[in-house]
Amino acid sequence: MKFTSPLKSNSKKIMLLGSGELGKEVAIEAQRLGIEVVAVDRYQNAPAHHVAHRSYVVDMQNRGALLEIIKREKPDFILPEIEAISIDALFDAEKLGFCVVPNAEAVNKTMNRKNIRVFASQELGLKTSPYRFVKSYEELKDATKAVGFPCVIKPVMSSSGHGQSIAKSKDDLIKCWEIAKEARGDASELIVEGFVDFDYEITLLTARNEKETIFCEPIGHIQKDGDYILSWQPARMSKTALSKSQEIAKKITDGLGGCGIFGVELFIKGDEVYFSEVSPRPHDTGMVTMITQSQSEFALHIRAILNLPLDFIFYGEGASGAFKSNSESYCPTIYAKNALFSQNSYLRVFSKPESHRGRRMAVVLVFDKAEKAVKKAKKLLKKIRG
Repeated sequence: MKFTSPLKSNSKKIMLLGSGELGKEVAIEAQRLGIEVVAVDRYQNAPAHHVAHRSYVVDMQNRGALLEIIKREKPDFILPEIEAISIDALFDAEKLGFCVVPNAEAVNKTMNRKNIRVFASQELGLKTSPYRFVKSYEELKDATKAVGFPCVIKPVMSSSGHGQSIAKSKDDLIKCWEIAKEARGDASELIVEGFVDFDYEITLLTARNEKETIFCEPIGHIQKDGDYILSWQPARMSKTALSKSQEIAKKITDGLGGCGIFGVELFIKGDEVYFSEVSPRPHDTGMVTMITQSQSEFALHIRAILNLPLDFIFYGEGASGAFKSNSESYCPTIYAKNALFSQNSYLRVFSKPESHRGRRMAVVLVFDKAEKAVKKAKKLLKKIRG
């Protein structure tokens, strides 16, 4: 790596470790408050690279390389935006006095499904689905006897659904074992989760600064193979279920500590609530807040980090839909029809340098009653070509 010296700056500085579409929106919100942004990712021209003051390309799991950039740039805040990252570099950075958001131990717990599941269920006593951890195919077969079929099989470290699959019977296990090797992270250990007979699942965006914890309206979503397809806000749920969801979200975020926004994923069955996962950063399903709230999840993330007030206005109901590429291309072009742009809908393209089949390339946002907005988002997605 060859670096040029950064200009001396008197502004606050954040460093994004991971510069995808979510990091890009964080960068934009930070710059609106006069914050200097340094964007780091494993590939050139990542979305946040386009808007950052400076950018770097580095192996995100290379402890020494990450530390070198951190020491050189001396950011006020380090924001890990992906799971596939050197956690040792984050712990080292904290020892050197740098502020990791929300903190290195919270990132360590949440980037590893084993760590967060044990923490949530055994230390905090939260209700979860039955689960087992396995390291071999023989252990996988034994685990399914304990949790039953169908079951979800995931690498303990991955993201965006990579390596995740569903086994409906023992005949699916060999295929699921092979799929797990596609993890974007570490596939040496898997979590096998028994199915919860839930009615629906939500993301409860939870923002905390040094003074308060606030909740956004619950977000309903549809996922395919562990990756977000559609989301809407608010999700329809009972007051009892919402209250329980907020209690669980506060308990898990208090347990993790630090400031910022957290995407708490929950399963809902009637008035019962089960903890699923949590991300200590903006959540992909939360892109809907760019059209439904006066302060999006990205703006709230920056405000919370700076210990600024977290008040916002919920404008009204809406939905978001992910456009995924169906082709392989370098410098892809997104073709959008006029119908995408109206008083209550629009398209945001992420400007990723390459498209792959199934890669998320853009998002459609619709402002309308949630049910109508979801239907419209589905129709608009069909009008995009890329």
